Amino acid sequence: MKKYRSQLTAVLLAIISIAVLAGCNSDASKASGKSGPIKVHIALNGKMGPLVIAKEKGLFDEEFSKLDAQIEWSEFPSGPPLLESLASNRVDLSFLGDGALIAGIDKNLPFEVIAQTGQGESSVRILAQADSSIKQIEDLKGKTVGVASGTTGHVYLIKALKSHGLTTDDIKLINLQPDDAQAAFETKQLDAWAIWNPYYLNNIEKGNAVALKVKGKILAPGAIIARKGFAEEHPEIVEAYLKVYKKAADWQIENPDEASEIYSKETKLPVDTVKKIITAEEPNIFFTEEAIKAQQESIDTLAGVGYIKKSFNFKNQIHNEYIDEAFKK
Repeated sequence: MKKYRSQLTAVLLAIISIAVLAGCNSDASKASGKSGPIKVHIALNGKMGPLVIAKEKGLFDEEFSKLDAQIEWSEFPSGPPLLESLASNRVDLSFLGDGALIAGIDKNLPFEVIAQTGQGESSVRILAQADSSIKQIEDLKGKTVGVASGTTGHVYLIKALKSHGLTTDDIKLINLQPDDAQAAFETKQLDAWAIWNPYYLNNIEKGNAVALKVKGKILAPGAIIARKGFAEEHPEIVEAYLKVYKKAADWQIENPDEASEIYSKETKLPVDTVKKIITAEEPNIFFTEEAIKAQQESIDTLAGVGYIKKSFNFKNQIHNEYIDEAFKK
């Protein structure tokens, strides 16, 4: 575990250094007197979620045109590389899984938690090869397990192992981004894989994986975030972003068939598989007590195993002022 914490520390220190340099560049740009529409950098974190719907259907157009705001889109395979761009002022608004969220807060990276994406009850699983001898979590001891370090899959794996009396020191952990892990899992270079949807259900549907049962219920709630400097300067855009995000989430709930077609086009997955994923759990941007409790449990667990420096109070990290203003009656 120490070596993973050291690797994470090195990466995040590099992120902070980039942020300092980017801040200087940003100040220089302001001094040059450039004007025009406000550029808003919105990042997609994966190929599914309400932001994909909002982009595809042009839902930001009306709200942002009122504010003379113009979107520049980017896309990331997971939270850790997104954090790097956020710290260097190349991302203003997005969402994170709990792994990147907690690590970023632990390192005081410049973002605010402004809402949630959902409770994450159905979003992450640990897969084993369908024809392997691994039938339960305890069987992972000594096995090769793939996961993207610092992601929600990583947090889920740590919590699942803990609930069965194991730690990551008991397995051979391989740090792989999802697409690389998919290839490694298919060629059986990995015995198991801690991964989120749509990857885990697609592999189960194809018959090449089984999901291992875990004691209790492990939630993996995600969070909607805003870069701190951007939110302080443009709170009205942050509020508009939340309105559009909820509009897209509501549209997905009301139109699962069309939403599944959109996601299928993005992910190249069967429409039926996608529909199972998006109807298993509805998105909800308003924090629930259960989700807050789950985040706190994750924070305490990660502090206990040395993944982060120390525990902190998650409730204190939530900035409700944006969502309250966006949806005030």
